[in-house]
Amino acid sequence: MLQVRSWLKIADNTGAKIVAVFSVNGKNSNRYARLGDIVAGSVKEASPKGQVKKGDKVYAVIVRTRKEVRRKDGSYIRFDDNAGVLVDKESGEPKGSRIFGPIPRELRDKGFTKIVSLAPEVI
Repeated sequence: MLQVRSWLKIADNTGAKIVAVFSVNGKNSNRYARLGDIVAGSVKEASPKGQVKKGDKVYAVIVRTRKEVRRKDGSYIRFDDNAGVLVDKESGEPKGSRIFGPIPRELRDKGFTKIVSLAPEVI
């Protein structure tokens, strides 16, 4: 679960490394972002030759969280870090051409099939 002021790593090749969340998209009552939610954030660290630069406003899909998520079969899945993938706001398509690290199966159910297909490992 991520909320406003949370920092997340970026798991793609757009050039952004760390993003600070300043808005959880959805209804005004949404305080926390979970797997598959889109958040708005500001780039805090970026590589010098990337598509985005420090201070840019970006949108990211949450692909990994430290907080465990319960699956329908009763098992839980938890990751070592909070991570996201930069996406286009309207279409939800990823901005980068590569995804790094494992991606949970739940993203396919939320409609992010392009991210799942680019991922090296789906858990």
